[in-house]
Amino acid sequence: MTEFIRKRTANAKNDILSGITVALALVPEAVAFAFVAGVDPLVGLYAAFMIGLITSIFGGRPGMISGATGALAVVMVSLVAEGNAMGEPSEQLGLYYLFATVILMGIIQMLAGVFKLGKFVRLIPHPVMMGFVNGLAIVIFLSQLGMFKDVNGDWFSGTQLWTMLGLVGLTMAIMFGLPKLTKKLPEALIAILVVSAIVIFGNLDVATVGSFIRDGGGTGLEGGLPQFQTDIFNKVPFNLQTLKFIFPYALILAAIGLIESLMTLNLVDELTETRGNANRECMAQGGANIVTGFFGGMGGCAMIGQSLINIKSGGRTRLSGIVAAVLLLVFILFASGLIEQVPIAALVGVMFMVVIGTFAWSSFRILNKIPLSDVIVLVAVSSLTVIFDLAIAVIAGVIISALVFSWENAKRIRARKRLREDGTKVYEIWGPLFFGSIIAFNEKFDVKNDPDKVEIDFVESRVSDHSAIEAIFNLVEKYEAAGKQIKLKHLSEDCKVLLYKSSPKFREVIEEGIDDPRYHLAENPEAFTKGLSEYKF
Repeated sequence: MTEFIRKRTANAKNDILSGITVALALVPEAVAFAFVAGVDPLVGLYAAFMIGLITSIFGGRPGMISGATGALAVVMVSLVAEGNAMGEPSEQLGLYYLFATVILMGIIQMLAGVFKLGKFVRLIPHPVMMGFVNGLAIVIFLSQLGMFKDVNGDWFSGTQLWTMLGLVGLTMAIMFGLPKLTKKLPEALIAILVVSAIVIFGNLDVATVGSFIRDGGGTGLEGGLPQFQTDIFNKVPFNLQTLKFIFPYALILAAIGLIESLMTLNLVDELTETRGNANRECMAQGGANIVTGFFGGMGGCAMIGQSLINIKSGGRTRLSGIVAAVLLLVFILFASGLIEQVPIAALVGVMFMVVIGTFAWSSFRILNKIPLSDVIVLVAVSSLTVIFDLAIAVIAGVIISALVFSWENAKRIRARKRLREDGTKVYEIWGPLFFGSIIAFNEKFDVKNDPDKVEIDFVESRVSDHSAIEAIFNLVEKYEAAGKQIKLKHLSEDCKVLLYKSSPKFREVIEEGIDDPRYHLAENPEAFTKGLSEYKF
């Protein structure tokens, strides 16, 4: 028991300190995303607390931080607007339709976990991952540029601009230099505290968390505990019309949330050289969204920026996420006045360092060393992440990679031909037989001029899909229509099952109980040499 406790608390100090840093950085992000979605700042803060706490305890990736995110907020804008249009402005119907949608989103995500769909994240190629982190780094950078504008949307200038740049630069310098002096102090937290002290005691007129909230139309951070939203049942009619309205939004939000969470999980896996549980994360994210929907939050998913802050600050276990979530609630309940004094410049500096750490700078070095198709995927995913959103970028990257893979494999189908002493012509097929290689496969055969006996040997091939089955069936039909005998040999057991299921005709042409000739050739080198001399390519 002592050993168990010791292992679990070995990183406690780093987890607690990194949790404090993350909590400070969560505040303006949650508030900003709430403004983007068109809801009260507390709706974003409650989401960050509830989702962060639940996923930290039950999620599949210790050390990963979840909360309200921009990728989801941009989808929620039109949902809230359409919902508000269904009633009087004072009713805030859009907010309650949002809660209902988040609940349905959570149910969809839990179903994804039940059916173990999280494993499909393994299908995401490495160029897509690199494009994802590069695009996300650019998105995070661009999102911080808005902090250099005043309430009227005009860019800072003069003393205001130079003060902001100086504080951001100081934050970045502390985060860069402190680890070189000592690794025992959390550089991000120290940087925030130092810059905050300079602003407070120097009485500098700069934007703070409090002024940011008030400029956005909010009244402040102060609030109570999240309350169960009974008005969901009173204001949202639970009928088919409501389902038709919220289901498309819920499906999109669930997909974006899962993709962003699972991609972040993969990235944290690489950084920590450990492995998370994708299906467990799906379940936790879904459960967290159901709870936050019922208790007045805007929903959310994994936050790559905050997760990277946590990992780089030393957070490794569930404790770091729990501390960040609980501390965020403490800020809301008791310390809103102190947090509102934190300068925005300090948080921008932290996020800029996250950008530098997130961007895969090695991608520039390898551009001329990887296939052109991978370069196209990398650049496309980066660009689409910036132009549209993460979900579209990742899906597009996977589709492009899959098409390239299919095209390359379609060109690899080969047929080696030889004649036996009895006049039988043997076609030995090499390469995958699937929808992309069917045309090339059909071109290998000369039905009209072939002898009366033909064998097709699938010793180095695999029948992969329905297109391949149809191609083989049509080929058999052509040979038999020409009055010729055809046999299929050395099909794997799973391929034979597919063919037998598709048509009884295959039981007449597939030869069973034939050994793999490669073993005999290996045992008899002379036969192997003689066999090679008979091949005609």
